[in-house]
Amino acid sequence: MDLFSDSAAADDNAPLAFRMRPRDLDDYLGQAALVGPDQPLRRMAETGRLRSMILWGPPGVGKTTLAEILAAASGASLEHLSAVMAGVKEIRAAVERARDARARQRPTVLFLDEIHRLNKSQQDALLPHVESGLLTLIGATTENPSFEVNSALLSRARVYVLKALDEAELIAVLRRALDDEHRGLGARRIQVEETTLATLARASGGDARRALGLLETACDFTRTDEAGHERLEHDALEAVIGHQASAFDKQGDHYYDLLSAIHKSVRSSRPDAALLYIARFVQGGGDPLDVIRRLAAIASEDVGNADPRALPLVMAAWDAYLRLGDHEGQRAIAHAAIHLAVAPKSNAIDRAWKAAKAFVAQQPQLEVPTYLRNAPTKLMESLGHGQGYRYAHHEPHGYPAGSSHDCWPAAVPHRRFYAPTEYGQEKRYGQLMAWREQLDAEADDGAKP
Repeated sequence: MDLFSDSAAADDNAPLAFRMRPRDLDDYLGQAALVGPDQPLRRMAETGRLRSMILWGPPGVGKTTLAEILAAASGASLEHLSAVMAGVKEIRAAVERARDARARQRPTVLFLDEIHRLNKSQQDALLPHVESGLLTLIGATTENPSFEVNSALLSRARVYVLKALDEAELIAVLRRALDDEHRGLGARRIQVEETTLATLARASGGDARRALGLLETACDFTRTDEAGHERLEHDALEAVIGHQASAFDKQGDHYYDLLSAIHKSVRSSRPDAALLYIARFVQGGGDPLDVIRRLAAIASEDVGNADPRALPLVMAAWDAYLRLGDHEGQRAIAHAAIHLAVAPKSNAIDRAWKAAKAFVAQQPQLEVPTYLRNAPTKLMESLGHGQGYRYAHHEPHGYPAGSSHDCWPAAVPHRRFYAPTEYGQEKRYGQLMAWREQLDAEADDGAKP
């Protein structure tokens, strides 16, 4: 299979992104850390000696093209399978063709697109042939291979991370397509301002395939000036990218990366950054309720009692979203996010809860003190349940002072879990706790003979 033939490249019916695919590394834009001078994939291409690898990166950054360039440079026979369509049967057929190629003294590269979609049995079927060297594997994935590829296969392949193309690289891709008369749009001599190309590049989200698709569509909206020259005006882009959603896979890394960015921006008290990532998440097709769920977690984990209003406000925003609907409800989510980001921060609740769970796990014999137990029957009352319990509302200051009523199990060493910070309302909580400790000390002193 030769995707670099001149006939394929020159096919006017093929999409522009297909026609403009690079045919060698000198034609390849982006990923300088991998294909630049003296870099690992450049050296493989120059020596013709390939090693099994997994190319991990977002869509449209050149994973498939890079695999085909490397296979062509090594003189190998290329087997191209997609994990979406291929099963064990297709893998075994590729293995048989590889054996035939080996008999002709020709190596085989298996390019496996979307390798993260292979199930365990499919990966197991592939493993011995990669291990023996019959197949040199080049896998491509948009998902983190450490989660999706089994450790045995992963240990036999080097992972190379491909980055989304930056704006300058995408502009270079677009400019090349406009200038190339054989494969691109050069024959039309379309005049385009750099600012227009920059807008297309930004709308592409680092995806060269998407950028070329947008350019091809945008060029359907060119105007011809008085001199007969085609021009692509900036205002024509509205018809192409005005309503484009920056979609992402809801099960992929980017989905969770955005939720993580929202959480960390709020925790860092950066409301503008939080709104930026929330907008990106929602416009990319994310469920706004996922954002509000994360904000509810933040309210206790990162704000806590530094601002006790935080959690009720988030729950009110959640309710408002459900009552108002998506469009108006999104403002309630923004309201809650801004409040959490600006609010004083404390993770004392989170630390206290984790400490309590860890402590209880080490106390399997923990029992409730008798005076705190319920006594719904005469038998339980005769066993002393509830005896000695002091009703707080009948005590001075509404507080049963003294260590004899600290509600702690007698056989368990005392441990402080909750330590208020000096931030926001929690500073007041610390003062109340210190005052009550003083009342305990005074009560204990008064109880001594």
